[in-house]
Amino acid sequence: MKKAVISTNKAPQAIGPYSQAIKAGDTVYLAGQIPLVPETMALVEGDMRAQISRVFENLAAVAKASGGSLQDIVKLNVYLTDLGHFPLVNEVMAQYFREPYPARAAVGVAALPKGAAVEMDAVMVLGSGRPPKKAKKKAKRNRR
Repeated sequence: MKKAVISTNKAPQAIGPYSQAIKAGDTVYLAGQIPLVPETMALVEGDMRAQISRVFENLAAVAKASGGSLQDIVKLNVYLTDLGHFPLVNEVMAQYFREPYPARAAVGVAALPKGAAVEMDAVMVLGSGRPPKKAKKKAKRNRR
């Protein structure tokens, strides 16, 4: 299976030797995103809610560049420097996802790059987030 590198200027550029995402078949592996503003590569200003939202916006940009959306994410990993923010992650996540929600792990870590308080990475299966197509009803013919 061939793999393709996914890159977009709508999300922060990689800060190391890695790709924003790799697509293999219909599966896309999204690299970890921290709350960097793509245009400045600086941490977003504001509170923890702003950081979490920025991470979801960054993931959404990479998902879109891959041909999908956040709804196609099947596995989400969340890394927090303070697990006390876990309820806030749930609250903000509910604004970006609808059921069925992806499988998820939340891990407490000692530190993250650039002093971020949150990082997320994901696995996406293209097309998995689209609602199933409704079967077309056959028109009844009027027979005489």
